[in-house]
Amino acid sequence: MTDQAIILGIGGQDGYFMSNLLAGKGVRTLGLLTSSDMDSETVPLLPLEVELVEGSISDRDLLRGLFRKVQPNYIFNFAGISFIPYCSEAVSKAVEVNGVAVSSLLEILVEECPKSRFFQAGSSEMFGHNPLATPQNEQTPFCPDNPYGIAKVFAANMVRWFRSHRGLFACTGILYNHESPWRRIEYVTRKITTAASSIKKGLTNHLELGDIRSVRDWSYAGDIVEAMWLSLQAEEPRDYVLASGTIHSVENWLDIAFSYLELDWRNHVTQSADFNRPIEPIPLCGDPALAKNLLGWRPRMTFEDLVRMMVDADLQRLMS
Repeated sequence: MTDQAIILGIGGQDGYFMSNLLAGKGVRTLGLLTSSDMDSETVPLLPLEVELVEGSISDRDLLRGLFRKVQPNYIFNFAGISFIPYCSEAVSKAVEVNGVAVSSLLEILVEECPKSRFFQAGSSEMFGHNPLATPQNEQTPFCPDNPYGIAKVFAANMVRWFRSHRGLFACTGILYNHESPWRRIEYVTRKITTAASSIKKGLTNHLELGDIRSVRDWSYAGDIVEAMWLSLQAEEPRDYVLASGTIHSVENWLDIAFSYLELDWRNHVTQSADFNRPIEPIPLCGDPALAKNLLGWRPRMTFEDLVRMMVDADLQRLMS
């Protein structure tokens, strides 16, 4: 029989990559997305065979009906509110969607399709902006300091509980920043590659950013999604840090993106405190050793190639 999967939150970057990975493996896929995600630029690019359903992860009756009907082999949960400033403004909604809804989902999974394999998208924000160690691994204590990270920790703890007490094959991927040409425009990486491309084409001449000394552990989204898939192919379920293991600054993004287009970012970029986030005294840098050792996972794209790929994609958008 053909394997089947459900992707919750298929309208974003990770849903795009996972749906294509599954299509390549012959897995039939149903995707859930909200009405606002219907306008996402990735939705028209999803594989034609993907069935789309509009709805919310908080709709228990909808989830129950989908799980009962499809009986999926795999469920990937990418649904949620990921823009951290918005989570801090809409706290109750962020906690409901990113945390409480996951516990309800797991309850329904136990009742309707307990043999399904489940992947929960966690976040490096679970370690907070002053992590207790660096690099962080699966044993590093969580110390979230914003509503997004707090909700993600709750969801990860529920995954762990359902795994140990209800026998679910359920994994949390502790995801560090992962990028691609399909990253949403409000994120700093796409801001940079879009602005650099627009400046090269003479459409604008200026980009305003926050503190360019900020550092992150950035990976290619396609590589991270492959690790998600591998985590559900393992003999035993467990949680994994999925990261590059290296850090780069926003200034590194500027250097590569602008020099690739034979531009000097210093002629075009100004910094504003309005966009600043606190500089972490201990950087968020993930240790992916467990995923490499147990899953045989290896990231394939370098940081430099990732930046150039995103610049090329934004240039192509301007020409289309």
